[in-house]
Amino acid sequence: MGNTFGQLFRITTFGESHGAGIGVILDGCPPGLLLDAAEIQRELDRRRPGQSSISTPRKEADAVEILSGITRDGLTAGTPIAMIVRNTDQRSSAYDEMSVRFRPSHADYTYQAKYGLRIAEGGGRASARETIGRVAAGAVAKKILRVADGVTVTAWVESVADIRMPEGDAAPTEAEIEANEVRCPHPETAARMIERIKNARADGDSVGGVIKCRIQNVPAGLGEPVFDRLEADLAKAMLSLPASKGFEVGSGFAGTLMTGLAHNDEFENRDGRIRTSTNRSGGIQGGISNGEDIVFRVAFKPTATVMRAQRTVDKDGNECELTGKGRHDPCVVPRAAPIVEAMAALVLLDHRMRHAAQNQTFDFARQD
Repeated sequence: MGNTFGQLFRITTFGESHGAGIGVILDGCPPGLLLDAAEIQRELDRRRPGQSSISTPRKEADAVEILSGITRDGLTAGTPIAMIVRNTDQRSSAYDEMSVRFRPSHADYTYQAKYGLRIAEGGGRASARETIGRVAAGAVAKKILRVADGVTVTAWVESVADIRMPEGDAAPTEAEIEANEVRCPHPETAARMIERIKNARADGDSVGGVIKCRIQNVPAGLGEPVFDRLEADLAKAMLSLPASKGFEVGSGFAGTLMTGLAHNDEFENRDGRIRTSTNRSGGIQGGISNGEDIVFRVAFKPTATVMRAQRTVDKDGNECELTGKGRHDPCVVPRAAPIVEAMAALVLLDHRMRHAAQNQTFDFARQD
């Protein structure tokens, strides 16, 4: 029913925004990984609401509880890991009017059309709070990748509305990204972004933006040909996020303006390794990682719920107006950065395990 993601490293999320809690069941985690709840909590704290002046004022601690899958010595047991975050600051009355009137460009109408009913409070499963489970599981995936292969996943806000930071080749440090509330590592641009978001909120409006992600130290050979290409699975992961509207890898759409000669990444032998002199492919060729950094962008639309009157219809099709109520982010991208990292890590680890299962399991050296 679309609530499960991954093949060998598999997660299933559950819960609604204003229900008892949000959680995830993670199956396929290798045994023996030292895992502490504080490591997961650190990632959830980056995603949680109420953390800055440009996010929703909803106050949630988003405190994670690990219910299963960990030994008393703090090691993963190889069995399903269940984690939950309890909801504590619901204000469901703000959704009384929205329970009968559809928010423009929101999932209200489509959920009603699909199921014949919907959980209106907080948007139910359509709320970005569903991503709590993804971030919790992604924290585990990020640690496995880091410990096993030295892989790091870094995402930051590259643009908000028409404000874009200068282009650069190197990934910013975590300290640079977390130095301001918009998570843009370029301080001057970040200040302008924050002002734009605050102005949109003051006007009862919202803005969108773009997140850039760079994955470093990726082994060559990850990804499957044809239907399960690495970039195809990354695209599915990113476009499954609330408010996402676009995905591009490497040169992306800008590559269409180049010729083949200008766009091709020429191979070279660098320090005894096959490398490419440029990285317009974004670290993926033929759906398989080539050992260069994987670089992609995700576009997020402006938040659908705005505090201004808009034309809409109610459940009976009667034309009416609706003014948004409740607590909502005027721009989703600052809190989406850790979610992008989590989904990227989940995709990469799943392909890492699939690659090992097919290519490193059997020993054919003794065959005749």
